[in-house]
Amino acid sequence: MAKLKISGKELRAIGYPEGPVISIAMNLMEKNYKHEKKEDVMELLKKILSAPVEYENDAVLGLIAEQLIPKKETEPGEAIELNATGIHFNVFGGENIEEGATHQMQLASRLPISVAGALMPDAHAGYGLPIGGVLATENAVIPYGVGVDIGCRMCLSVFPINPKELVQREHFFSRELNEATLFGSPGLFDNATDHEVMERKEFDELPLLKALQAKAWRQLGSSGSGNHFAEFGIIEVGEKDAILGIDAGTYVGLLTHSGSRALGANIANHYTRIAREKRRLPGEAANLAWLNLDEQEGMEYWMAMNLAGDYASACHHVIHAKLAKAIGEQPLTMVENHHNFAWKEMMIGPDGKMKELIVHRKGATPAGKNVLGIIPGSMTAPGFIVKGKGETASVSSASHGAGRKMSRTKALNSITQKELKDQLQRHGVKLLGGGLDEAPNAYKDIEVVMKSQSALVDVVGKFSPKIVRMDGTAPKKWQKTNSMDGE
Repeated sequence: MAKLKISGKELRAIGYPEGPVISIAMNLMEKNYKHEKKEDVMELLKKILSAPVEYENDAVLGLIAEQLIPKKETEPGEAIELNATGIHFNVFGGENIEEGATHQMQLASRLPISVAGALMPDAHAGYGLPIGGVLATENAVIPYGVGVDIGCRMCLSVFPINPKELVQREHFFSRELNEATLFGSPGLFDNATDHEVMERKEFDELPLLKALQAKAWRQLGSSGSGNHFAEFGIIEVGEKDAILGIDAGTYVGLLTHSGSRALGANIANHYTRIAREKRRLPGEAANLAWLNLDEQEGMEYWMAMNLAGDYASACHHVIHAKLAKAIGEQPLTMVENHHNFAWKEMMIGPDGKMKELIVHRKGATPAGKNVLGIIPGSMTAPGFIVKGKGETASVSSASHGAGRKMSRTKALNSITQKELKDQLQRHGVKLLGGGLDEAPNAYKDIEVVMKSQSALVDVVGKFSPKIVRMDGTAPKKWQKTNSMDGE
């Protein structure tokens, strides 16, 4: 096969502008795609031109994409020192939290913008703010304090179905789980689902979002990789709770965990880069760079973050609507919550007065007074429907799950397929997809985690997984492409 040759004339013909991008594209494609069909390469170049932000993090194609992304004018970055001492933050379940997560929270507490904070019992190290970290700031938002998977959330539908049906009709429920959503990257549907979130004005107001809209539409209703899942299980409600609003009894539950897919990841990376350019923090604190909410970039991020959160919610609602239709039942109620997001909340500020602060919950569940949420365990451990107590010591927050006690690499190297299979059989769980990196042994004991936060939430229901669907991508391949678990 002849080696690939592309001319500048051909690139201009498909819309490439005059400038360095033409020679960069020619050289990169001829070097890295020299044995590919020319028509396929030209089609790829058209895709990069139409949505360069989708390729900006690619090791090769990102060099072309960065030439096509409009350069945003930013003020010269200011070097910022951390405060010598940080604000006080409470730690829940500290005996089971790794030192790296505590250290990251200590760094965050020393930011000049920090007002209040807390570390949840499922915490482990991440990028910027630790997973399980809660931080309240004044007039500032930290993109990596929210995380890459903006609006990652839980969603639970409660169906008036006898749980015995999960055993008697296991094949049916398994088949419907497989057909209701796609997992992993790229997770694109051939036919996009209609939803009002895709018509939002923000897509037209921000060029970054406009470039991401087409892919976001085809990913609507899909699920992520890693610890994301869709599962049927048994819900037990011991007594009727006025907020949850359903009678005591057992039900079939559909529980999903996923976020904003490529839309959120691109928003996070784009605005983190801008934040780091504007505010240069010391090395290990660099990912805690922030944007002020009264500056253009901060307002843009806030707009984009909220859109990504609503998009994540829509993804869950599409999945739940498909499955409700398939099983022929409408849910009695639905419980859902974000755990990678930032909220404007009224709190006591550093001057002792009540004021509006920005509360980042990265891998933490909102637990305001009487606010419902879901805290999952693992593929075999129970999850819990909880009601917040509004505890100020935790900045009205709770854990978002059991939390990892093993890295993915350690789990892959120390847990065997037989161990996973035995655990699944003991708990009567059918697993569709998934891998050793998500094995129950890789997670902390959810019962211990719940005891560590008994002052933060009341348990009003319990969910036991029975048919679990996760991404089926080989873990080692997944690890290379999605390293920021739950962020």
